[in-house]
Amino acid sequence: MFSRETYVRRREVLRNSVKSGILLFLGNEESPMNYPANQYTFRQDSSFLYYWGLDTPGLAAVIDLENGTQTVFGDDPTVADIVWTGPQPLLRSRADMVGANRALPLASLEETIGEAIHGSRPVHYLPPYRAENVLKIEKLCGIHPSFTQKYASVAFTKAVVAQRSIKAPEEIGEIEKAVTITYEMQTYAMKMTRPGMAEREIAGAIHGVALAHGGELAFPIIFSVHGETLHNHYHGNVMQNGNIIVNDCGAESGLHYAGDLTRTFPVNGKFTARQRDVYRVVLDAQQKALEAIKPGVPHRDIHLLACKALSSGLRQLGLLKGNIDEAVAAGAHAMFFQCGLGHMMGLDVHDMEDLGEQHVGYEEMQRSPQFGLSYLRLAKPLRAGFVITVEPGLYFIPELMDQWKAQRKFEQFIDYEVLETYRDFGGIRIEDDVLVTETGYRLLGKPVPKTIAEVEAACMR
Repeated sequence: MFSRETYVRRREVLRNSVKSGILLFLGNEESPMNYPANQYTFRQDSSFLYYWGLDTPGLAAVIDLENGTQTVFGDDPTVADIVWTGPQPLLRSRADMVGANRALPLASLEETIGEAIHGSRPVHYLPPYRAENVLKIEKLCGIHPSFTQKYASVAFTKAVVAQRSIKAPEEIGEIEKAVTITYEMQTYAMKMTRPGMAEREIAGAIHGVALAHGGELAFPIIFSVHGETLHNHYHGNVMQNGNIIVNDCGAESGLHYAGDLTRTFPVNGKFTARQRDVYRVVLDAQQKALEAIKPGVPHRDIHLLACKALSSGLRQLGLLKGNIDEAVAAGAHAMFFQCGLGHMMGLDVHDMEDLGEQHVGYEEMQRSPQFGLSYLRLAKPLRAGFVITVEPGLYFIPELMDQWKAQRKFEQFIDYEVLETYRDFGGIRIEDDVLVTETGYRLLGKPVPKTIAEVEAACMR
């Protein structure tokens, strides 16, 4: 946990951002794998962690905006609980640790919410993403599960997004811890990967690296010779000479802040000439995007800058032709770069996306319906204190090639004959985690090998 004062200060900022009523925070519960006593590793709700810091299941909290009370709801451990989990602090003690002025049994939450509703006071809650919290809202507020998203508080959501978006120094420190663990995962994979090994051997080992360094996974590991599949969590392929691996992995720090780094490297330690050419295009696009980062610049503009850099490189390789600005405006580059340049990162690897991408990434801006650009998660102007990922890539997806070629789509920009020779290429992604500063950007964590020479040296057997 951070200091008691940190959580008191965060809640005070929030109190001044929403006008009236009560703010309801629902913590997460344990989730069984297959029977109640066999549970997945517990993960607390990130907004609950941000404002209350209590990393145990079975909790809720309320801020009363009129009378100023701040209440943690939960139950003290019984002797039966202690038998299985060991001694746990009492609820009152946990509430004191984070500066809450009241601690009440969980059963009294229903009465507290009921009194507010009967007094015609607004009950603000955040969009729920777990089924059990949807059902809790139904029980507490009388809102049918099909309407819980619709009636989530926009004012509460916007206030949380605004506050959590700007990372305080203690948060940046935690993110750097997570990124540094992720560095260890990435460099271990480069050293240990060899032809003839199964992907799962390395994926399992780097999960172990995260655990050994006091972290956990921020998201399921992507480690695949089929890097053209953007979120590929299958690890059953046997790696062969000539394959390249996309390793997209990230650890959480002990306080659940995320890291998220991607590197692409050759299975046998040496890129082929073609792989080097495509890799250089991606690396150049990432550097151009990094250099454009500063407060006030819309992230969508930086994304499009990266798209033009990728497209210029692809034209040099003979894959694209014609006017690059026109090709990007039309969306022809999305044959190769189907996703967005990056996303916010913090307590969630895709920070706050449970609160809605419109609020987190767009605010009043409108999302483009264009294929590729529509997947951009962050478009709004950057601010100092944002932590974002920068992750351009090039992906050669045979099914997309076949579909667009059959439709004769963007023939004025795409050379389909040349593209056919890349059918089995796979994909390349390079990703770093970045703090937006007052004057530009700063890479977070220990630098992972990134140039071709650095990567090949890291892969030396």
